[in-house]
Amino acid sequence: MGSGGGGRRRAALPLNVNEAKQAVIVELKARNDPCQSPAGRQIAGVDFTAIVRRVTRDEAILDSIRRDSGLAEVLWRVCEFDLSRSDPGEPIRLSSGIALEGIAGDYTGGTFFLCGEGGKDRPVLYASSEGQAGLIGSSLAAALEVTVGLPSWWDCLKFSGSGDLTVMRTTADHLRYDELANEPETDADRVTVSHALGLELGAIPSLLARLHTAASATAPDFVLTSDAGEYESLFGPWLPSRNPAWR
Repeated sequence: MGSGGGGRRRAALPLNVNEAKQAVIVELKARNDPCQSPAGRQIAGVDFTAIVRRVTRDEAILDSIRRDSGLAEVLWRVCEFDLSRSDPGEPIRLSSGIALEGIAGDYTGGTFFLCGEGGKDRPVLYASSEGQAGLIGSSLAAALEVTVGLPSWWDCLKFSGSGDLTVMRTTADHLRYDELANEPETDADRVTVSHALGLELGAIPSLLARLHTAASATAPDFVLTSDAGEYESLFGPWLPSRNPAWR
């Protein structure tokens, strides 16, 4: 075709459903908001209105991590969230019978799960390899805001005095001090992750309150069980004084 304006444009090839969904995700990323739906928009002649409504924010976040190895590495450094470690290693189920989908794991052998059927944002449950489990967020975005935003979110639960929010704040103060002393680059990594995934990272006291609320809502429907019995609460019994470095 010549460079003049008189030539006919070649018609765009129709997309199949999977290609359409991927195009939607690209469109949403360009808008920097995986929740927004370009209602009425058409790409390559395809009306995306119905398709976009089936792409949840959680799905868009997972897709972003899968497609960007650099982002996945930064996320791993911040909170050890690794999509390649989604197998819990044993048959498990929720007390209510709600479906579970393993989506990621950490280096200790813990697993992150989405709870419920797909097609909507779902609560996130974390199960440790040591037999503790519970909710950590009402959606993947909410869970990542907590796990990315807090210094060692798992230790905030472990040293909680059996779920005392005041104790959790003291623990977080110690963890934040250690983080600034030993891993000062973590804050920059948090900014990278939050911008890439559209997360809102609040102040530490607010994030602790959200984590406490989520974990407290585990029973009765989200109690994890295996052939060996029920998993314990995420709230550990210990006080910060158990750690000699914090005395």
